[in-house]
Amino acid sequence: MPVQVLLVDDLPEVRIVIASFLKKDSRLKIISEASDGIEAVRKAEQLQPDLILLDIGLPCLNGLDAAHLIRKVSPQSKILFVSQESSAEIVQEAFRIGAHGYVVKADMMGDLLAAVDAVLRGDRFVGRRLADLVTEEHAEESPASLIRTLNSI
Repeated sequence: MPVQVLLVDDLPEVRIVIASFLKKDSRLKIISEASDGIEAVRKAEQLQPDLILLDIGLPCLNGLDAAHLIRKVSPQSKILFVSQESSAEIVQEAFRIGAHGYVVKADMMGDLLAAVDAVLRGDRFVGRRLADLVTEEHAEESPASLIRTLNSI
């Protein structure tokens, strides 16, 4: 049975690009799309997808708030953020809420399918750009402190 995917982004052209990446993996089936946070929560509750690809900058209800609600209405769904946002604070908040992975849109070509694989295996995934950002921000810290920071994501 294919992995059922809910694709959430406010821009139709971005959804088309993401869908084209996902079609390369025969295990995945996009069962629905949403263009705002409220619609995402409603569809997650109704469809109970295996995987939700979720943007942060959504109208009506941002992706972080939507993810918080999705965790309640569809707790088994794995959430993979695909967003332009790349600040360490937002990424950490996404994982605190319960995200399983985070990919920056600029790195989709190299990271998206690897992120999907990792998340479906039950691992967490942080895109390369984000890993570099976190290590640069904490370059002056001790190695043990840096490991704690990376583990908290």
